Amino acid sequence: MNTNNHINYIEFKASDLDAIKTFYSHCFGWSFTDYGEHYTAFDNSGIAGGFEISYDKIVTAVLVVLYNKKLITCKEKIVDAGGIISKDIFSFPGGRRFHFKDPAGNELAVWSDK
Repeated sequence: MNTNNHINYIEFKASDLDAIKTFYSHCFGWSFTDYGEHYTAFDNSGIAGGFEISYDKIVTAVLVVLYNKKLITCKEKIVDAGGIISKDIFSFPGGRRFHFKDPAGNELAVWSDK
């Protein structure tokens, strides 16, 4: 259901769609639907979105934050899949989080209240 004035889609850039699909499938269990050679949409993420092919340098303007109950296990999966930890686990009022860069250079964060 689409709700007026609510975020309902997030779109990222990536230079290698196969690598990005492998990364997010492994780390977070997302599934993908390809729409031609230049676009793939993702599901099972909590919000709909996709990756568009781009060979320009990736510059993330918005920080997308994911939730995960097992922060350290999630971090290990990200590193194992080729992600780069850009800001290690730190505490903040209400929980802990870390930032990472995916294989395309998009920076995201993962937090937990555990």
